[in-house]
Amino acid sequence: MTQTITPRVRTLVLLLLAACGLLLTTAGPASAHAALTGSDPQQGVVVDKAPDQVSLTFSEKVALSSDSLRVLDPKGKAVQQGTPFEVSGTTYAVKLHSGLPDGTYTVTYQVVSADSHPVAGAFTFSVGAPSTTSVSVSGDTAGGGIVGWLYGFGRYMSYAGFIVLVGGAAFVLGCWQRGAGVRPMQRLVVGGWLTLTSATLLLLLLRGSYTGSGKVGDVFDLDLLGNVLQTKAGAALVSRLLLLAAAALFISVLFVAYDKREDEEKRDLTFGLAIGGTVVAAGLAASWAMAEHASVGLQAGIAMPVDVVHLLAVAAWLGGLTALLVALYRSDTPVESAAVRRFSQVAFGSVVALVATGVYQSWRQLGSWSAFTGTRYGQLLLVKIGLVALLVGVAFISRRWTAQLADTVVQRGKRAQQKERVGAGASGSGPGSRPGSGSGSGKSKGGGGSKGAASKETGAGKGGATASGDKRAVSEAARDSKRAAQLARQQAAIDTARQKRTRDADPHRFGLRRSVLAEAGVAVVLLAVTTVLTQTEPGRTEEDAKAAKAAASSASSDASGTSGALTLDMSFDTGGTDGKGVVTVDFDPARVGGNEMHVYVQRPNGRAFDIPEVKVALTLEARKIGPLAVTPDRISTGHWSASNVQIPMAGDWKVAVTVRTSDIDQTTVSKNAQIG
Repeated sequence: MTQTITPRVRTLVLLLLAACGLLLTTAGPASAHAALTGSDPQQGVVVDKAPDQVSLTFSEKVALSSDSLRVLDPKGKAVQQGTPFEVSGTTYAVKLHSGLPDGTYTVTYQVVSADSHPVAGAFTFSVGAPSTTSVSVSGDTAGGGIVGWLYGFGRYMSYAGFIVLVGGAAFVLGCWQRGAGVRPMQRLVVGGWLTLTSATLLLLLLRGSYTGSGKVGDVFDLDLLGNVLQTKAGAALVSRLLLLAAAALFISVLFVAYDKREDEEKRDLTFGLAIGGTVVAAGLAASWAMAEHASVGLQAGIAMPVDVVHLLAVAAWLGGLTALLVALYRSDTPVESAAVRRFSQVAFGSVVALVATGVYQSWRQLGSWSAFTGTRYGQLLLVKIGLVALLVGVAFISRRWTAQLADTVVQRGKRAQQKERVGAGASGSGPGSRPGSGSGSGKSKGGGGSKGAASKETGAGKGGATASGDKRAVSEAARDSKRAAQLARQQAAIDTARQKRTRDADPHRFGLRRSVLAEAGVAVVLLAVTTVLTQTEPGRTEEDAKAAKAAASSASSDASGTSGALTLDMSFDTGGTDGKGVVTVDFDPARVGGNEMHVYVQRPNGRAFDIPEVKVALTLEARKIGPLAVTPDRISTGHWSASNVQIPMAGDWKVAVTVRTSDIDQTTVSKNAQIG
C-alpha cells in the first residue's frame, strides 16, 4: 500500500508547490506600505516660477539614501542639489538648483518604509508651461525583477522552514516522544532548520539590491551588505541567524541525547527542552514581528507580541501537521493513537489562538469593512480566511478518524489480553508439566555425556591428526554465521513489510492519512497566500492614502476654482487584465475661449499609467453643440496635454474621455461640468 501511495504524495506536493510558485510570481513587485499622501509642488501642477525644493509627504516614516529623491529636467538631467533630508514628521525634501528654465520636470522617489518594504514612484510638475520630456518612468518599480522574485521566494521558504522546524520539534517533544528516535522525523526537523538558515542568508544577501537598484550584480556588494546590517530589517535577519545557532543545539539534544536517557532523566530533560525551545521559537517569531507590519502603525507595542503568538500558533498547527503526515507515511514506527489525540488538542488550541490574534490583526490592518473588498490586502485576507475555514473543516474530519482509530486500538488491546489469558491457562495444563518428565531428560543428557567422553578419548588418541579438520570446521562455522545473519535481516525485512501491510490495511488509519494529506495540501497554499499578504500594502494604509490624496485634490480644486481652473476625476475600466485606473482632466482657466487642457491617467495605486491613446470630446447638450473632439499630445508617462482648447459658450458641458489601454481594450467615461 505504501509503495502505491507515496508517488501520489510526491505528485500532490509538487503540484501544490507549483501553484504556490505561481502565486508568488504573479504577485508582482512589493506594494508600497508607506504611501505618498502629498507633495509640493503637487502632481501635474503648473507653477509660475521654479521652486527652491521639492518635498514629499508619506503615510509613515521612511528611510532615505543619497539618491532616494531625484528631480529630472525635460532632457533627463538631474537638477536636485545635495542629499534628501527630513523636513518634519513624515515629510522629506531635496533642494533644487536655482534658475531652472520652464518645462516639465519629473520627480522620482525610492525609499524604504518603516515596515522594511521598498516604495517607489514618480510624478511630474511644470514650470511656466508644460513641455515634452524624454524621461520615462513606466519601469520604475520597487522590489521587482529577478531580485524581487528571489526575495519573495526566500520569504516563502523562510516561513516554511520556521513552521517545519518549530512545529516538527513541538510535535516530537509534546505529542510523540518516541519520534525522537525515528529517522524520518529527524530528517524533517533538520530539513526545516537548514531551509530557514539558507533562506535567511539569501534574504540578507538580496536585501541591499531588493531595496535599491534591483540588479543581480549588487547581491554580493559588500558595501550594500554593510548598509543593510545597519537597518532594522538587517538586524532582524542577523538576530534570526544567532537564534538558529541555539536552535541547532536544541535539535542535537532532542534527537541525539534525548532518546538515550532513562525515563527519570527524560522527564527532567523534557522540561528543560520545553522551556529552551519555547524561548528560541518565540525569538525566531519576533525576528519577523520586529521588522514588518506589526512594528509600525497603530498599537505597535501590542501588535508585536500578538504577531509572535500568531506565528507560534501557525507553526504548532501546520508544522505539527507536517510531522504527523511524515509519521503516517514515512515512519516504520507506528504512531500511537494517543499521540494523534494529543496533537489534535494542540491543533485545537492553535486554531483558537489564530482566530483571536487574526481578528485583532485584521482590525488593525484594515480599519473598516469596506477595506475587505475595496483593497487588495482585504481581498487576499478573505482568501486566507476561506483557506483557514477549509483547513478547519478537514481537521474536523481528521479528528473523527482519530477517534475511530483510538476505539480500534482499545478493542485490539482487549482481544490481545484475552488471548494471553487463554494461552496462559492452556500452558498450565499441557503435557510438558507431567511429573518425571525432567528425569527422562536427564538420562538422555547423561547418555549423551558418556558418548561425549568416549569421543574425547578417541580424539585424544588421534592427536594432531584433527588440526586441519578443526580449521575447516571454523571456516564452515563462520560461513554459517554470515548466512544466519543474512537470513535474520531478510526475516526482519519480511516482518517489517508484513507490519506495514497490516497497518495500512486498517481503514481508520488509511482514512486519517488521507485527511491529513489533504490538510497539508491546503496548508501549503495557505502559506503562499500569507507570504503574498505580508508583501501587500495594508488596507488601512491604502485607504488613508486615498483619503489624503482626495483631500489634497479637493483643496487644490477649491484653490484653483477661485482662479477659474477646473479638475474632473473619472474612474475607468477597459475590461482587460490591466484596465482599471483613474483619468483626471484639468481645464485652465475653464472659461469661454482658449483653455489649457491636461489629462493625467493613473493606476488605482496612484502611479502613472502608460497607455497608448487618450481622446476627449466636449458636448453642450442643451444647445446641441458638439461633440467637439480634442486629441491631446503625450507629454510624459500618464500625462497628456492640449493647448488653446476652444469653449464656444458657457454652460453645463459633458466632458467624455476615451481611454485605450491596448489594441482592443478601451472605454469612454464622462462627467458634466460648468465651464464659463
